[in-house]
Amino acid sequence: MMQLPLTARILFIDDDAALRKEVKEYFEDSGFTLLEAENGQEGLAVFHAENPDIVVTDLQMPVLGGLAVLQTLAKEFPEKPVLVISEAGGLDDVIQALRIGAWDYLTKPIIQIPVLEHAVCRALERSRLIEENKIYRRELELANQALKKSLDILEQDQEAGRSVQMRLLPEQGTVFGAYHFSHNVAPSLYLSGDFVDYFKINDNQFGFYIADVSGHGASSAFVTVLLKSAMSQILGRYQARQDDLILQPDKVLSSVSAEIHSAKLGKYLTMIYGVVDLAKNEFTYSIGGHYPNPILLENGKARFLEGKGFPVGIMKTATYQSHMVPIGKDARLLMFSDGIAEILPEKDMEAKDKLLLSMVTEGNGSIEYFIDKLGLQNKKGLPDDVTILALWHTA
Repeated sequence: MMQLPLTARILFIDDDAALRKEVKEYFEDSGFTLLEAENGQEGLAVFHAENPDIVVTDLQMPVLGGLAVLQTLAKEFPEKPVLVISEAGGLDDVIQALRIGAWDYLTKPIIQIPVLEHAVCRALERSRLIEENKIYRRELELANQALKKSLDILEQDQEAGRSVQMRLLPEQGTVFGAYHFSHNVAPSLYLSGDFVDYFKINDNQFGFYIADVSGHGASSAFVTVLLKSAMSQILGRYQARQDDLILQPDKVLSSVSAEIHSAKLGKYLTMIYGVVDLAKNEFTYSIGGHYPNPILLENGKARFLEGKGFPVGIMKTATYQSHMVPIGKDARLLMFSDGIAEILPEKDMEAKDKLLLSMVTEGNGSIEYFIDKLGLQNKKGLPDDVTILALWHTA
């Protein structure tokens, strides 16, 4: 339901004094402020003096008609919402008004003032959304400028860049209720295009993700900073009770995809984002083009979880699917970046997948097993970043 902007100031221009009186009484009873003018010339004077939030003008008036008012406002204040009122037979004038820039039109006689109120509220809501979008774009531009500046610093000082990136990673050994986290990031260069994070959402739910940015080095590491920022904003909106997007993995990936695409950095990423419900012991997740899929180890058997999706950030609008699986006692969940496939000895992907499952089973889902088995702790010159994220349920 549309939230009525009851504090809005409306300029109503019409040569019908009785109609002006009726409209004024109705809107002011609803909490609006109504400014009046009996012709276009007077209306423009009131507009320049008061700068109302919206203008409603009749098209046929003496001295100066509504089309002239609309032309002036469209030139001087192109984003100001203007509604026009026309006699039922004045279709040509209405078409011309819409071409000039009128947001909407109503026909006379106005029998029901609530119809006019609805049109006004709809235009004000659209105007508010446009203004919010402008503010968001300005903030995003400032953020991009700051992040691009950070990228220059990262490229100039790799050691400082790695320090920044490592500080963005979550704390090792984090515990949420009966769930324990661990991770390992082994970059192919000094900086990594892989990233992981896990965080508390509320007393009953926590979220986590693994991401793999296209390419390597400083530019890819910079995108991980942008990703961290985007996810923090989504979480912040939930904590401010603005929306519950953070609880919907498919919509989170769509939002991040739009953010990365808008940054125009020539990068995209693959990503898995999931939410665990502590009360229900359920894992809800969505996959954005990421390989390999999450692996769930239960009762000594490892299996890939279902799901697929488009890489994140290639398109401004992308849709994803959420999936849900229960997490039993002593179950372990592992996620890998695709760099793991580069260092497994098998040649084809099917064989690599089978080996990965067997290693998860043999190592009982332990990250330390993979670090030791694959020599990730001291390995340099990896063909790709290799990241592992592990979660296990202890109760």
